[in-house]
Amino acid sequence: MSTTFGEGPFPVSYLVIAGGAGGGTQHGGGGGAGGYRTNAGTSGGGAGAEDDLFLSKGVYSIIVGAGGAGSVGGASQTGAVGSPGSNSVFSEITSTGGGGGSSYRSGTVQLAGSGGSGGGGGATTTGSLPNKGSGTAGQGFAGGNGTTAADFGGGGGGAGVVGADAVSPNAGGGGSGVASSITGTSVNRAGGGGGGGSAGAGAGAGGTGGGGNGSPSTTGFAGTVNTGGGGGGAGLAGASGGTGGSGVVIFTLPLQAVATFSGGVTQTNAVVGADRVYTVTASSTDSETVTIS
Repeated sequence: MSTTFGEGPFPVSYLVIAGGAGGGTQHGGGGGAGGYRTNAGTSGGGAGAEDDLFLSKGVYSIIVGAGGAGSVGGASQTGAVGSPGSNSVFSEITSTGGGGGSSYRSGTVQLAGSGGSGGGGGATTTGSLPNKGSGTAGQGFAGGNGTTAADFGGGGGGAGVVGADAVSPNAGGGGSGVASSITGTSVNRAGGGGGGGSAGAGAGAGGTGGGGNGSPSTTGFAGTVNTGGGGGGAGLAGASGGTGGSGVVIFTLPLQAVATFSGGVTQTNAVVGADRVYTVTASSTDSETVTIS
């Protein structure tokens, strides 16, 4: 597409990552990473770069998805699923929040949540699998299964790799994320949360890219903020799953364009070559905007 200098439409590179999901309680699965979409490198789920984007002068939606809460520990929460992450939005691009990790359940299968990347399944005594959550094509991978005994949870899916199945005596590790150099420096984001362990041992590691570690006994670890990493699964009964990490929206504009944000947006920017790179780390409502002029 041809453009007139200073008039647009402007070529835009973007990386849009949704919020990661919360992990499950009691031998719980790790939360799935937030969906990962970009036209400046590899997208999630093994997809390539998305199509070129050109934006004219105007007003566009911009939302950074929050991370989902982990399942709260306690007998009443047996089988509960961690809360999904919230979607992130930039213009016409929407990335889907991660799917929550499920928790230990006896007698019936409790499926983990599906999302940008799928949550890991909690331990189950039914002997029936799979109980992992699915990922979204072009955004992320599925989680891993829990064990068919009351002990270990599966890992949450990452943008770059599926979550690992739990195999006693170890929980599944979270799937790794995907690296991007859109800011000028390579950063890995959107890793899945690790599965919860049992009897003080065997917790799964969070996936590279902000996934929270599972716990062998207590509360799962949180995913890293602004990576879309999933929260880790909890260990023993009474412990809660880790909270998912918030997402992030990163985009570039040529230096002749100007971006102005609504009041609820938190962002930083820096010049990289002939572009200005905007990193949006928070939006206070679901109606925040960026105006390109």
